[in-house]
Amino acid sequence: MALAARSFLHRFDPASGVAVITLNRPERLNALTFEVYTELRDTFRALDHEAGVRAVIVTGAGRAFCSGGDVEDIIGALLGRDSRDLREFTRMTCDLILAIRRCRVPVIAALNGTVAGAGAVIACACDLRIASPAAKIAFLFVKVGLSGADMGAAWLLPRLVGLSRATELLMTGDFISAERAHEIGLYQRLASPERLMEDALALAGALARGPSAALAVTKRALDDEHSLGLEEALAAEADRQAALMEHPNFRAAYEAFRARREARFE
Repeated sequence: MALAARSFLHRFDPASGVAVITLNRPERLNALTFEVYTELRDTFRALDHEAGVRAVIVTGAGRAFCSGGDVEDIIGALLGRDSRDLREFTRMTCDLILAIRRCRVPVIAALNGTVAGAGAVIACACDLRIASPAAKIAFLFVKVGLSGADMGAAWLLPRLVGLSRATELLMTGDFISAERAHEIGLYQRLASPERLMEDALALAGALARGPSAALAVTKRALDDEHSLGLEEALAAEADRQAALMEHPNFRAAYEAFRARREARFE
């Protein structure tokens, strides 16, 4: 099925279990508006519960993935708001990031072009990032007089590239190339523009065929255990793993191994 929103497209292929969200304001480099933030947040919340969805890809139309908040529609408008309205907006943008992280299925960012500001944080919130050589990236917040720690960037980015590199990226707001982003571990993979979506769909399809319950537990553990001590983390993993050993997918994997065939997971 395909659902057209005002500024992004959402389609789902029941056969593969892969949903694709395409930011669709190419004439504005897919800049975000108040409405798009809200729609994206609500879409990810819905995908977390939508039957059959086993992986999600986020990408952009045209020559950018996402250039951040629209200068006129958001930044200009915020200058006239009071403190209560400003806090309501910043919490809503953070809710989008939380919706991506709490979505039970793997989320892949297929970065087709420029990744900036809020777009850079959205990319960091995804589980995996595949980028074309055109996908330069910058956390631009300090360039407009705001903290580089926006939308969870100061939590997400150090976990991807380390504190030292994250400090440089968030404090300078400078662009780095896709090659450099790949070198420091911000992007897991690079792909030619012609193969970007093909590679993203192949990865999403492989994850969609995997054990969805186990992947959901893995994703949540990667977030939750960041704040735990070793003993607490070990206890949490022991409990989660024991529970998964009672899931039908554990037996399915064993039977597939015995039969020398690929496992078919629920």
